[in-house]
Amino acid sequence: MLSIDLQAALNKQIKIEGDSSQIYLEMASWAEIQGFEGISAFMYAQSDEERQHMLRLVKYINQRGGKAEIPAITQPELDHSSFKTLFKQLFEHEVFVSQSINDLVHIALTERDYATHNFLQWYVAEQIEEEATARTILDKINLIGDDKGGLYLFDNDIKNFIQTDAGASTI
Repeated sequence: MLSIDLQAALNKQIKIEGDSSQIYLEMASWAEIQGFEGISAFMYAQSDEERQHMLRLVKYINQRGGKAEIPAITQPELDHSSFKTLFKQLFEHEVFVSQSINDLVHIALTERDYATHNFLQWYVAEQIEEEATARTILDKINLIGDDKGGLYLFDNDIKNFIQTDAGASTI
């Protein structure tokens, strides 16, 4: 059975994962309108993945005898002034999510809830991958600079983004 504090913290994480899905969805829609097919496809897929992260938490809370709370959808507030700015916001958000997961792990260990600690290890590993992916994309955009041809190639490259079962990703 989950403690009241841990259940509340996990429910907070449900909201964070849902908000993450919305952020990626907002970016996908914006990229699609701009004509960046590869970036939008990548972002739509990431939005779906974040929703799955949220559902995984919902099911875990309920399976442990708690009550998952389904949060309201929050419209993302993003700066769309440039691709670099957009992806910088994405990277910063992934760092925020990682810190939130780390806080959850700390609570689980403090409460000696080793089942939840074990469950959260998947999220810890996932966040390492998410941050690395966001950092790699941002690094590539920094390399491209204002080169329209480079941005076109990047858009094509991101279509071929590969995620293996081992958690490694490449662009």
